Amino acid sequence: MGFGLFIPEFQKVFSLSSSMVGIISSLGFSGFFIGLAIAQFMLNRRGPEFPVLVGLTAATLGLGIVTAAPNAVVLAAGVFLAASSAGFAWTPFNDAVHRKVRNADRSLALSEISTGTTVGIALAGAISLAMVFLDFGWRYCWAIFTVASALALLGNRAALHKVDKAADASPRRAWARLLQAQAIPLFGVAFVFGITSAVFISFVRDQFARSGVPGMPEGSAPSLVFIFFGLFGLAGLATSRVQDGIGLPWLLRILLGIGGASLALAAVLPGSWAGLIPSAGLQGINVMMTSAVLAVWSERLFPDFPSLGFTVTLLATAAGSVIGPAITGWALDAVGAMPVLLATAAIPLAAAAAVRARFVVETPEGAG
Repeated sequence: MGFGLFIPEFQKVFSLSSSMVGIISSLGFSGFFIGLAIAQFMLNRRGPEFPVLVGLTAATLGLGIVTAAPNAVVLAAGVFLAASSAGFAWTPFNDAVHRKVRNADRSLALSEISTGTTVGIALAGAISLAMVFLDFGWRYCWAIFTVASALALLGNRAALHKVDKAADASPRRAWARLLQAQAIPLFGVAFVFGITSAVFISFVRDQFARSGVPGMPEGSAPSLVFIFFGLFGLAGLATSRVQDGIGLPWLLRILLGIGGASLALAAVLPGSWAGLIPSAGLQGINVMMTSAVLAVWSERLFPDFPSLGFTVTLLATAAGSVIGPAITGWALDAVGAMPVLLATAAIPLAAAAAVRARFVVETPEGAG
């Protein structure tokens, strides 16, 4: 997230083209992908505490490396290491919830964990905006991020100390269930979500930064995108209630639709408040609510092996996040922002149109 927020500064300091931005962003999401795979191995053998602490250690080191980066290569290494932290931490937290929180409260707890990210995003945007108004360097912002990560490491060490490990069902049975047709919609939505969110995170702030925002200082647009992204993302706390009210198929259609609309607004209305606020806000809602939906949907669909099921779901998201920025960065250099963002917006919009209630299954065959 932080890499996307500071892309204008990184482009100036390290002379990055759009293609290079896409490569570094994809590299960061590759770290997320690898972290997910390693975390599952650690979780099965050591419980949730160990992979979470490894992830927060990676975050602290990666953020520190970015803070001191002298060139683009070191910057990319720091982004890769820091981004792996989400892969290490996300599944273990959900595993702890599955075993330590009663079933009636589980959906809300999973939504709260996913939505917690939005507070950090809004704070990062506020720190970046302070940089613009107070005229201090971006490295100071990343130093603050590094300290915050170190504090999170200490807090989670205390919080997870007494959570033991619990192995999933047998690997053969688990993979047989994962490969059934009923899981395809879950993985498909996760993949499209990965493309949409990663392209927004990697490039949309730069789209608004180039055009500027009326009445605001130069360079403030990316910060404002993150602030509104984070504030609107608090809607993720209502995910379970909304899903209970309208059902999962309609919630998926709405979230895919607003994810596409967010990119389309950035394409056609850069340089205006009417484009920035709805674009950032809709994407914040999309990212936080979809993250919660994937967590709950996966947990319900794979109750016998929740950690492995969610890991594979997030691997589908990570695959989209790796592919999306790499292709988009190349296309931006070739044909420009508007057609590329509109083409990317068409992907979730097409997925929304393809959602069919009879294929969206929340419980395994033979359950309930």
